[in-house]
Amino acid sequence: MGERKKKTIYIAHRRESDSEIQSLKTHLENTANLARRFADSFNNGDYGYAVGMLHDIGKYSAEFQNKIINDSIAHVDHSTAGAIEINKEFNLFGKLLAYCIAGHHGGLPDGGSKSDTAFETTLRGRLKREKKLYDYSNYKHEIDIKKCLPSGIPNIKPFNKGGFSLSFFIRMVYSCLVDADFLDTENFMSIGKVDRKADYDFFSFNEKLKSHLAQFKDSKRKINKKRTEILNRCLSIGKGQKGLYTLTVPTGGGKTLSSLAFAINHVIQNNMERIIYVIPYTSIIEQTGKIFKEILGKENVLEHHSNFDFNDEEEVIGYKLKLSSENWDIPFIVTTNVQFFESLFGHTPSKCRKIHNIANSVIIFDEAQMLPTPFLKPCVMAVAELVRNYNSTCVLCSATQPSLKEQFPKEISLEEICENTDELYDFFRRTQVIYKGEMETAETVAELNRNHQVLCIVNNKKQARDIFSELKGEGKYHLSTRMCPKHRGDVLREIRQRLRDGRPCKVVSTQLIEAGVDVDFPIVYRAMAGIDSIVQAAGRCNRENKLEKGIVYVFEPENKYFKHMPNSLKRPLEVAKGIMKRYEDILSPEAIKAYFDDLYKFEGQEGLDVYNIYKAMEDGAEKCSFDFNFKQVSHQFKLIDENTVPIIIGYDEKAEELIHKLRYVNEYKSILRAIQPYIVNVYENEFKEMNGAGLIEIINDGIFVVRDKKRYNEQTGLEFYTESGVAIFV
Repeated sequence: MGERKKKTIYIAHRRESDSEIQSLKTHLENTANLARRFADSFNNGDYGYAVGMLHDIGKYSAEFQNKIINDSIAHVDHSTAGAIEINKEFNLFGKLLAYCIAGHHGGLPDGGSKSDTAFETTLRGRLKREKKLYDYSNYKHEIDIKKCLPSGIPNIKPFNKGGFSLSFFIRMVYSCLVDADFLDTENFMSIGKVDRKADYDFFSFNEKLKSHLAQFKDSKRKINKKRTEILNRCLSIGKGQKGLYTLTVPTGGGKTLSSLAFAINHVIQNNMERIIYVIPYTSIIEQTGKIFKEILGKENVLEHHSNFDFNDEEEVIGYKLKLSSENWDIPFIVTTNVQFFESLFGHTPSKCRKIHNIANSVIIFDEAQMLPTPFLKPCVMAVAELVRNYNSTCVLCSATQPSLKEQFPKEISLEEICENTDELYDFFRRTQVIYKGEMETAETVAELNRNHQVLCIVNNKKQARDIFSELKGEGKYHLSTRMCPKHRGDVLREIRQRLRDGRPCKVVSTQLIEAGVDVDFPIVYRAMAGIDSIVQAAGRCNRENKLEKGIVYVFEPENKYFKHMPNSLKRPLEVAKGIMKRYEDILSPEAIKAYFDDLYKFEGQEGLDVYNIYKAMEDGAEKCSFDFNFKQVSHQFKLIDENTVPIIIGYDEKAEELIHKLRYVNEYKSILRAIQPYIVNVYENEFKEMNGAGLIEIINDGIFVVRDKKRYNEQTGLEFYTESGVAIFV
């Protein structure tokens, strides 16, 4: 009898520690089953399974197997093969999945054009590479493609032309694939030692919240009774169906805890996965995260933003949170508008890996009126997609009533959680706004100096610096982004303490203090701004309701502070002026709604989608071409202007220690995260000036440190003057 032929084992991975192999078939099946489970959260498990089974079939080539066996660094394209096959075999919708497979390492590609050749990196170009790839046909011995394909069309209900909906779907399936691929690979390479198990239930979280809230129930203060009414309303509505809600609660109404109560109840009622809080600025995210950690346990709450250092947590907790930051597999996430939306419109595996975990979640958008106007259309449509097609509930939470209803597609209805918002406004009204007209800097300074405790908020760093330099007496403070986050935090703690002690406290700040920063001044001066900004400024006035009425003075600074302001920032000011002429009380719900109505009308649809991001994705479905420029959109969708350079400040001993480490280590990642609180971002032209003057130490590409500590003022932050004495940094 002849010897039985030994079956060929095709290898996906080889483990360095013990040279153990993972078979390719095992990896494909594991990845497919994981991706199916992830995509089941939005009722498209078959699509997750398909991309999981086919993503690595290019590894069946003899060349790739030799690369694995011989530990070669030779490049072998293994991502394009699966894209080609699924595009051929799955008719019309195969192209949607081809994006996912082609981009599972390098990122979702642009669709390209018909004229693209096989040398192009677009999807159209890569789909023309079949004859240029190494022979991967051995996959047929182990994989039956037809058995892997989805049973029908994508289970989504598209809006309008359907292009945006389909591009969003591609990103979601892509997220399922790259997360599943990473997790299975990680599990094999670590021999299962990476512990990602999450043991939690929302019933226990609900009990913890009830226990925390019990301390407020017996209060006889009218304000706490009203907060309890709002809370009970949130608890009641939280038991309703999934959808899109608004929560309009004036400052002081207990919005944070009430929205948390809604979210926990809603998750329990609808068997959902997690709660995500999306907050406009990192400056306020920490205090929200702190509240949630105190109530729910710090091991259950992930703060995901640039200034958070996982090393500050206990070792085991910090390690798990760091892992969860990669894919958001944790019950509570507190993050920023930037992190949330730039992930939804990203194209790289690192950005997109987490977004499938946004499905079947409750998402609270705190200060929803802060969604950036130039990106409002794509942001609104992304929220609409999450609600309609991905089993999520979204809550637009605000002290005002932005006119977002008209921006949503007619298929999406908004339900206000709190009834009688006008009544709530009257109850919580703690301030009076007085328009002062034009004021020169000297006049502004004189009025500030006459006050015991006063806050002045202006629109740019130069004005803040000019006013601060003229303030007299003790207890004067400056706040701007020329100060690193750690410095600003230290100053805010001093300010709060002086306010509590009743000592003199005069603060000049840019608008960074507005959104949610917990300070309470009897008098606030606000340079002319959009009504939403004035509302936020008013939230820093008589916050604790100690006075019958706090006073907010709105003034127009000298023209020199406006002339360099871009038109996009001038428009809200002009619209606000019109509102102030028409309404006696500019903080009233009617005035605020009129402001947003006028602003959005003034901007037009082009102004709400400045980079044509929504339009481009919509047009991608024309004639079923499915040409979506994912990479291009990812580069365009930047909520924060990236024309800045981060510079590290040796602010304290910890910063100096981290800088020292940066000079002598090869692995920067953990150190760079820890050093985020010591960074000031400057414009590129400013950086060139500083570097040209020899003030910058270049540790490595993209890692810069201020050489001279004297350039960092302990009151106002980063300074730089040319030899002529002209201030560049102000």
